[in-house]
Amino acid sequence: MPRFAANLSLLYNEHAFLDRFAAAAADGFLGVEVLFPYAFAAQDIAKRLQDWGLQQVLLNAPPGDWDAGERGLACLPGREAEFRAGFGRALDYAHALACPRIHTLAGLAPADVERAALQTTYEANLAWAAEQAAAAGVQVLIEPINTRDFPGYFLTHQEQAHHTVQSLGMDALKVQFDLYHCQVMEGDVATKIRHYLPTGRVGHFQIAGVPQRHEPDVGELNARYLLGVIDEVSAACGWTGWVGCEYRPARGAVAGATSAGLGWMA
Repeated sequence: MPRFAANLSLLYNEHAFLDRFAAAAADGFLGVEVLFPYAFAAQDIAKRLQDWGLQQVLLNAPPGDWDAGERGLACLPGREAEFRAGFGRALDYAHALACPRIHTLAGLAPADVERAALQTTYEANLAWAAEQAAAAGVQVLIEPINTRDFPGYFLTHQEQAHHTVQSLGMDALKVQFDLYHCQVMEGDVATKIRHYLPTGRVGHFQIAGVPQRHEPDVGELNARYLLGVIDEVSAACGWTGWVGCEYRPARGAVAGATSAGLGWMA
């Protein structure tokens, strides 16, 4: 099996955030990821990582005004200064937490702006971010996200993401391959793993069940088979990354809900 990282923004939600690190460690996780850690001091998170022997493997850059519906800034003309400031903050957290990967959300595509202009802005922002990240020993990740969860999202398909990464040709820029989003938008997930993982452009995987985004042993994805495909291809190409468990526990926020749903990892 691949190495699994608990997404502490979604899992162990019966606990206060800073208590979720202990819960993840108790269940045997060695890595964790967090969507947006910025409501908490980096030193407080770092202490939890140290206390429980965990590695922070991924965090997201600030997405703009999330509560107002924004889902990233990277493709938005006129928001470059805000994008750069947010990415700088993410780099500060990545340094404090020894986190090697930052996911940068593309944003929602404005209806009144041509896609070519959005792509130009997107690539310019990613090139700048990848340059800053490379100097800090960090990777920038971009993730295709389905339009059912994020209507109007700019980056939606694996081909689009990989074309962008390949066009820019920067070692610090990679694709975050989420099996859940891929199944919703495209299907044929195993074939895409076999096609894209050997390219060296995949920096991270995430997994959840489809369609309800619960544990990956519920729904239409065959998680055990797909994880086996990742293992098989990884052995052939030398990939050694993580699979983030980014799902909502089907049992909700009751005590022990996340732990009780981890049988799929056995």
